[in-house]
Amino acid sequence: MKLSPRDASRYFSKPEAHRTGALIFGADAMRVALKRQELIENLIGPQGEEEMRLTRIPASELRKDPAMLSDAIKAQGFFPGPRVAFVEEATEAVAKQILPALEDWQEGDAQVVITAGNLKPTSSLRKFFERHPNAYAAGIYDDPPSRDEIQAELARAGLTRIDPEAMNDLTGLSRTLDPGDFRQTLEKIALYKLSDPSPLTPADVEAMAPASTEAELDDLIHVVAEGRAGEIGPLLARLAAQGTQPVGLCIGTTRHFRNLFAACTDPSGPAQGIQRLRPPVHFKSRDRMVRQAQAWGPPKLEKALELLIETDLALRSSGKAPQMALMERALIRLAMMGGKR
Repeated sequence: MKLSPRDASRYFSKPEAHRTGALIFGADAMRVALKRQELIENLIGPQGEEEMRLTRIPASELRKDPAMLSDAIKAQGFFPGPRVAFVEEATEAVAKQILPALEDWQEGDAQVVITAGNLKPTSSLRKFFERHPNAYAAGIYDDPPSRDEIQAELARAGLTRIDPEAMNDLTGLSRTLDPGDFRQTLEKIALYKLSDPSPLTPADVEAMAPASTEAELDDLIHVVAEGRAGEIGPLLARLAAQGTQPVGLCIGTTRHFRNLFAACTDPSGPAQGIQRLRPPVHFKSRDRMVRQAQAWGPPKLEKALELLIETDLALRSSGKAPQMALMERALIRLAMMGGKR
């Protein structure tokens, strides 16, 4: 059976003991691994691996010994409790070793958990699980965790009292961090609030949040939006040394100024406009962007966007002008434009 993202999250948190198993697949290996880890822990409990109720089988080993999975499914452990046979990094090439073992599955056998990369809809492994009446197929995509998933993760750690603004901040943070880093941040927050009955606040989230992976790019864009032209050169040189491309820098700057324009033209004012932006603005930048929107105003922001569009076209053209020099000139012009009152 094919699971939707919402149903998959529900199954991973409360798996059904009578199922044959699940196929978890997706392009992002980290996201797949996190979901697999959650599912297996909820199937066999925190002591399951120590009690040898988990059998790990690298998919590459199945080619050498096709009976490994069948043996793991039927084997009886020394300790009572549910068992899992876990096949890691499966591909279409090992489907013919996996599928016969699953067809022979009976209630009381070990549940089978299989992880794979981004399987095509025509994959025999994927089709088998999607059509199986007692097994699940769950595709894990690049979407960040939903609000419900974040709340469920915090609830498992004992955090049920969460300020709505803190929840907004966490949702925004989930869109800027790698999934593994975001999960570690949630674990840090849970430890930070251990034995603290007060609600989780935005200040708590800020205290535990790591620095953004794009911190220097954000710093440069804020410097430009705040009219500090003299600071552009050193920041731009560091970004260029890290491999940042002029076109990517132009896209990021344009996105920022479009957000400022949307906030500035919001009927309820820039503060509410920033709150309404999707995806949400990182909480550390929210107040700063409100001040920038107020300082620029719609007419100057329109001119800024025109300049950025012209620069983007010039960067994508076949002209011979140095691209980073073109971008630096545009950023300095923007900063000078923003500095005029």
